[in-house]
Amino acid sequence: MVIANATRDTRPMAFLDRDGVLNVDTGYPIHPHEIVWMKGCFEALKRLKDAGYRVVIVTNQSGVARGFFSEGDVQALHNWMNGEFTRSGGDISAFYYCPYLPDAPLEAYRQDHPDRKPNPGMIFRGLRDYPTDFAQSFLIGDKDSDLEAAAAAGIRGFKFAGGDLDQFVLQCLSSTHVSS
Repeated sequence: MVIANATRDTRPMAFLDRDGVLNVDTGYPIHPHEIVWMKGCFEALKRLKDAGYRVVIVTNQSGVARGFFSEGDVQALHNWMNGEFTRSGGDISAFYYCPYLPDAPLEAYRQDHPDRKPNPGMIFRGLRDYPTDFAQSFLIGDKDSDLEAAAAAGIRGFKFAGGDLDQFVLQCLSSTHVSS
């Protein structure tokens, strides 16, 4: 459930939720034409890259468990998104997604999985997969469950209420800078 570009250099990590942070949450978007980018999204990703952050996407995708689309559809959308980000100067190290839901209509996906936020599983996976400067790492999400996952993983969480993502990232970077 990951698209990863693994490297072994230690850097801080910015975990970003997808729907409601990178793109407007329009209700289970799965095709490129359904994606409405959040204002400042591309600039924010470039800013994080330029600041030395590894960017990892952590997203609950219960549309799979509800039978709205397949895991292959999620992976295809993430591949397309990654191409858009790369073309605009951003860099995503990994996309982690959780297709599970405790009361899922599809039995194969009916569970409270450790990766499903507010559980911290996807964050822990990113921290295991990449050497990380933990003190400066953080998560940006739009829901309380995102912040709960960050707290459970022991990293800072910032709640994004919409608007200009680049300006929000600038504020997050200012508040997470740790002097050496």
